[in-house]
Amino acid sequence: MAANMFVVPQTVGTVLCCKCGVLMAPNPANMCVTCLRSEVDITEGLRKHVIIMYCPECESYLQPPKTWMKAQLESKELLTFCVKRVDPDLKKFKVRLVNAEFIWTEPHSKRIKVKLKVQKEVLNGAILEQSYVVEYVQQDHMCESCTRYQANPDQWVASVQLRQRVSHRRTFFYLEQLILKHDAAAHAIKIKQMDQGIDFFFANRSHAMKFVEFLGKVAPTRYRNDKQLVSHDPKSNNYNYKYTFSVEISPVCREDLICLPPKVAASLGNIGPLVICTKVTNNIALLDPFTLRQCFLDSEQYWRHSFKSLLGSRQLVEYDVFNIEVVSPEVNIGGSKYVLADAEVARVTDYGKLFYIRTHLGHILKPGDRALGFDLYGANSNDMELDKYKGLVLPEAILIKKSYEEKRQKKRGKPRPWKLKSLDMEADESTRGRGHEEKMNSEYEEFLRDLEENPELRFNLSLYRNKDYQPSEMASVSDVDDVPSVPLEELLAELELSEQEDGEDSMKE
Repeated sequence: MAANMFVVPQTVGTVLCCKCGVLMAPNPANMCVTCLRSEVDITEGLRKHVIIMYCPECESYLQPPKTWMKAQLESKELLTFCVKRVDPDLKKFKVRLVNAEFIWTEPHSKRIKVKLKVQKEVLNGAILEQSYVVEYVQQDHMCESCTRYQANPDQWVASVQLRQRVSHRRTFFYLEQLILKHDAAAHAIKIKQMDQGIDFFFANRSHAMKFVEFLGKVAPTRYRNDKQLVSHDPKSNNYNYKYTFSVEISPVCREDLICLPPKVAASLGNIGPLVICTKVTNNIALLDPFTLRQCFLDSEQYWRHSFKSLLGSRQLVEYDVFNIEVVSPEVNIGGSKYVLADAEVARVTDYGKLFYIRTHLGHILKPGDRALGFDLYGANSNDMELDKYKGLVLPEAILIKKSYEEKRQKKRGKPRPWKLKSLDMEADESTRGRGHEEKMNSEYEEFLRDLEENPELRFNLSLYRNKDYQPSEMASVSDVDDVPSVPLEELLAELELSEQEDGEDSMKE
């Protein structure tokens, strides 16, 4: 302790600047910062004005020599692009970049200003730091694909005709969200909504091929392609073709009731033959609702013995549940829980007939609930595969899922706290009209309800917060709380740029 009392504090010596005589900390140049900057300008020779090419149609910038890069104003991608344009000058004059940030300019001024802070070793090893502003002047110049499209909007090279032979568009609503999340249709020059599908047009055959491969990874599809000669130059022996890819999606959809062909049922371990489709990706998941056995069909297996659904989602009937008796313990199959139970149900529209059936929904149904199912008692089935099973006793009803329609009536008309994005599609003449529009809105509402009820279905999709939603509008009725909804933690916020965010898009090395 005594030794510490006699420690002499270290002092930093000062010297006089060799030019102005100001006291300063010593440095190799023996000059203060002001005098050093007056003697040396480390930004000399660096470009202060740069011309960049901008395509106003697709909002992309030309990265020499031929690459076009999409970037929004004051984004990190655009800041990186601007820094790369002056990077050769920095290396040439041995200047090190320390920081870069945008300076706000009027969006319509065709000017982008970036403030760069650089360092360089100057006289006798002294390191000088200096900031300067680089002004980028935008010159409008359409990229090759936009030029071709503007010259003739119908001048496409390859088209993908996506079709599904069913009476609804639920599959296309789901595929639309997958395409948006993975940006699979980024190279499409036009998207057209057709009666039973969607047409995608591309300026390059390879882009169409890549899109077809993407569809094969997310849905059970098969395709065939064809080409048509457009022109031929005999002097250079060049041929120009138009390519068409016809992609067909399996007509089997989620929540469909299927009667498996005898050969398919035998190859799957004699499952069924009545099964429910529980999930559709590039594989089809099938569940036997009476034994809880599950199997999968890949695209190749399905198209080898293709079959259709016995009943679809449009034939679902609402039932009242009067009694539930659990038969077996809970089983977890593929991440979903099921419980076999005996149920006493009746159609909502007809209480004169009670049905005693077995269901796989014993874990979520209780007396007093309503469920949606297929009415095999009153259905007039005309299925060739069903006729092959002689002596098969059909159940009177097969329940598919719990119904929340009665409770949803109290929330009808109120906005959801979430929303989805949509593709920029043109409507074909066959898809126009009031009747078709009402049908589309109804099917889209059913798709949104499916997303609320099924967390597994929305797992691969991007849901965004809805600005129009007000928390004060939430119903206080206890019954409404039982209606499935999307948790707020699953929602994404849409990217928005404002003047207050100028300082956040800075880049440091």
